[in-house]
Amino acid sequence: MFKKYFSFLFVAGLLIPATAALAKGNFDYVTVKGPGITGEINITNPALTEDFFAFADFSQGEAPAPADPGEGYQVIRVYVETVDNKPTDQVFDQLHYYPYTGYVFYDGIVNGESEYDGKWYAANPAADAPFRAVLAERARLNWIPMAVVVLLMTGFFIAYLKK
Repeated sequence: MFKKYFSFLFVAGLLIPATAALAKGNFDYVTVKGPGITGEINITNPALTEDFFAFADFSQGEAPAPADPGEGYQVIRVYVETVDNKPTDQVFDQLHYYPYTGYVFYDGIVNGESEYDGKWYAANPAADAPFRAVLAERARLNWIPMAVVVLLMTGFFIAYLKK
């Protein structure tokens, strides 16, 4: 009888920390601010939202602080919780991502703390392609209205000259 309970407690002891660690991923979206972005953008790409270690594998240990990390982006990771039958955004944590030099500075958990807070880490190379794709798409979307305006103005100018 004692062996059954001991086995159950042992297995539960192994599974509960693993479950808690997995629960720290699966963000609904990330908000990004930084160079080339007017205001902020929200990203829902699963490559950047489904894993706590999407931007940096904190378990690999901290990296030495870079002398110049280059241009960086503020990344805020958000859960959406239902409160009083209304979806409510809950900010989980914040980090600064430096894709061009391969660093992440983890500011920390909002309204909490962890052993990873306030330290530098090597960026996860798997985040680079989806992050740059979002930035490129945003740049294309910003230029489309401007291109339409330029084409319309050119058309009006040519029509005016032919008059």
